[in-house]
Amino acid sequence: MRHSLPIAPQFYVTAPQPCPYLENRMERKLFTALQGDGVEQLNNSLSQQGFRRSQNVLYRPSCADCSACLSARISVKDFKPRRSQRRTLKRNANLTRRATSPWATEDQFELFRRYLDSRHADGGMADMDVFEYAAMIEETPVRSRVIEYVEETTQKLTAVSLTDVLDDGVSMVYSFYEPSLQQNSLGTFMILDHIQIALDAGLPYVYLGYWVPGSDKMGYKAKFSGLEIYQQGRWEPLKDPEAISKAAQPFTRDPISEQVANIQLPPIPEKK
Repeated sequence: MRHSLPIAPQFYVTAPQPCPYLENRMERKLFTALQGDGVEQLNNSLSQQGFRRSQNVLYRPSCADCSACLSARISVKDFKPRRSQRRTLKRNANLTRRATSPWATEDQFELFRRYLDSRHADGGMADMDVFEYAAMIEETPVRSRVIEYVEETTQKLTAVSLTDVLDDGVSMVYSFYEPSLQQNSLGTFMILDHIQIALDAGLPYVYLGYWVPGSDKMGYKAKFSGLEIYQQGRWEPLKDPEAISKAAQPFTRDPISEQVANIQLPPIPEKK
């Protein structure tokens, strides 16, 4: 029987656009489509190399003169909660977790809109409508869950995380919460709960996306012990956040061709 040759993932680079995290800088992303056979293996492999998923695309920053965006994950065995994080868990003890299939609901979208309007009114997602939101949640070719947190008494939806399940951990793809409950530190609470989810499942890591030194939006991630960052092709413990340079470094980023050549791809399954 004749077999068609498997096709390796093709990588592309976005056009430069203003950086959403640091002023007066431009961002570009290296990305590839997440489709065809072996999508779970590809998602696992590239997540371990600093990539993130958005619907059916995997991407990571590839800026010409800046390498500030660093992929971050928490090593579950090395995590020790701070006193403030233990208080956050107690403060949200009235929330119940429920895991569902990646399916968008009206309650989710209403909460999502309140969150964007309050926290990211000028961000790139500010104009998302209900159909775009549904695509963000439902267009996933890999094993994903929607983790909802509801208030026990009223059953009011309070926080949501779209979460991928990887071979070596859980990846918080996107999360949002009730903005009027800022004092509850719901973003921190969801990360703490995902650490527990990973612990219960015997998974070693919680992937958090990107930590950006100098960005107020991303600074909270450095407050978690056991944090590791992906830098120069390997994961390393983040020992001193202040020691990570916030300056643009034009010679720390390899050319695109070298970046692509250094990506380790999983074996491509043969078509039968």
